[in-house]
Amino acid sequence: MQIAQNSVVAFHYTLTNDAGEVLDSSEGREPLTYLHGAGNIIPGLEKELEGRESGEKLQVSVNPEEGYGETQPALVQEVPRDAFQGVENVEPGMQFQAQTQGGPLMVTVTKVEGDTVTVDGNHPLAGQKLNFDVEIAEVREATSEEVEHGHVHGEGGHQH
Repeated sequence: MQIAQNSVVAFHYTLTNDAGEVLDSSEGREPLTYLHGAGNIIPGLEKELEGRESGEKLQVSVNPEEGYGETQPALVQEVPRDAFQGVENVEPGMQFQAQTQGGPLMVTVTKVEGDTVTVDGNHPLAGQKLNFDVEIAEVREATSEEVEHGHVHGEGGHQH
């Protein structure tokens, strides 16, 4: 069966940046399982998997615009230290959920200087080219319930 709209796809992957550093991998774990066409994975990877079959191996490079987007400078802001009430030591690398006009946004602390904290609301992989080594483990037709819910159920997927 070929990967198409409403297929359930299970695949193993290794994700590296352009420097060859491994950013994520399914090695030693179950394959990543998703519902094709439901926006469950980044668009560039999903597009490259279209039409592929179980057992295929491929290498995919995804540019930022089809991955986690370009870095948006407006999502980097300096905020007062006292905005982090109840947190004793705010340090770079810490993540918080901020309330914005557009709704909740995960931000990462990138710098702390005196009473000023710099936070970044961009995805950590925004602006980066992503390189995937992929091996497709399984392709099957989605159930009507999976299609209705927009995600995989059962083995390797979401449990209700």
